[in-house]
Amino acid sequence: MSARAVTVAIIGAGLRATGYARYALKHPERMRIVAIAEPNPVRRQAVGDEHSVPASMRFESYEDLLSREQLADAVINGTMDHLHHASSMPLLQRGYHMLLEKPIARSEAHVRELIAAARQHRRTVMICHVLRYAPFYAKLKQLVTAKTIGDIVSMHTSENVAYHHMATSFIRGRWNSRERSSPMLLQKCCHDMDIIAWLLSGVQPVRVASFGSLTHFRRENAPPGSALRCLDGCEIESTCQYSARAIHITQKLHQGYAWESIEHLSNPTEKDKLRSLRTDNPYGRCVWHCDNDVVDRQTVIVEFANGVTVSHDMFCATARATRNIHLVGTLGEIEGDMEAAELRVRRPQRVAGQPFSEELIRTDAGSDGHGGGDERLIADFISVLRGDAASAGATRIEDSLAGHLIAFAADRSMLERRVIELTPDGA
Repeated sequence: MSARAVTVAIIGAGLRATGYARYALKHPERMRIVAIAEPNPVRRQAVGDEHSVPASMRFESYEDLLSREQLADAVINGTMDHLHHASSMPLLQRGYHMLLEKPIARSEAHVRELIAAARQHRRTVMICHVLRYAPFYAKLKQLVTAKTIGDIVSMHTSENVAYHHMATSFIRGRWNSRERSSPMLLQKCCHDMDIIAWLLSGVQPVRVASFGSLTHFRRENAPPGSALRCLDGCEIESTCQYSARAIHITQKLHQGYAWESIEHLSNPTEKDKLRSLRTDNPYGRCVWHCDNDVVDRQTVIVEFANGVTVSHDMFCATARATRNIHLVGTLGEIEGDMEAAELRVRRPQRVAGQPFSEELIRTDAGSDGHGGGDERLIADFISVLRGDAASAGATRIEDSLAGHLIAFAADRSMLERRVIELTPDGA
């Protein structure tokens, strides 16, 4: 591909895809949005106008876009999880390169089919594993590759899903059902499984066990005085940490999701928002009276072919959102806190009263989402398509398989209550 701007079509104009697309507004010489497929007319118009997409290039669905000859070099596929396979297969067949939101697909068979299709049609498909691009994890990968602490022996990672994020996305929101979306581990911790596999690059996972459940956010645990909706008769709303009013109006969190049902109003007032939360807005429901079925905590244990053991905890409804990691090697250890953007490298030393040394490494936390990884990801995707060298974190679809295999095996292990043995061809 020449050095001209890469032309891109948006498939599914949600928060993630439109966020990546804004790279074109900053770097029009590198990337240009030329088409959009989005069923929501308000969003389709808003994003189309933002990128000056002609009316003839605005489509209600990816099927409508596919009815035309290839319209762009690549697509950003930001559709919901259950549409990833169905939409990606014909787009690849038509000749589009693709930046695909994670997870790749909801089943191992569909993941492998997409990998095979990318190879067959010689298309570049990169997965939105943005954490690889966050300076925190990029630095960690550099330290591991340089064997700063020798060979890795064991690893522990954790994702702390904040109470407001849990309530918004996984209890009240569109990712609260494994049937309508995907299992919680695959959806929320797909990044973490990828980072684990990436840090142990080239080594295959061989055994997986997992334990988890939906324990807390159930109807029988609803506190006395709660109601079906936060603003419709709830006696504890003024003190409840999950209050929709507190999360979405007072703290102004998750605005892009909370007001989807009234986005047809050009400038909704607080009164409009309160009325919405009180009546038909799904984000106004009590967290103990929703239709959620995904787990609210899960633990995963993985053994790799070289004997390295890894454990991962997903803690839901924590006060502080962050990811933590602890690597133990033959020559030392590394502990990190992503939110603080800090890594601590410790090594044993033979000094009286000081049994170890500690080096603090501060990284750039970034301001564009996922620890600064979002813009670096889309920039790398465009660089790859323009023929430039890919970064060390390039998230090509075939390199994302191992992390997905861990997630699928962990889900089976949890449901079937047994250890899952993995082979090169899968579980």
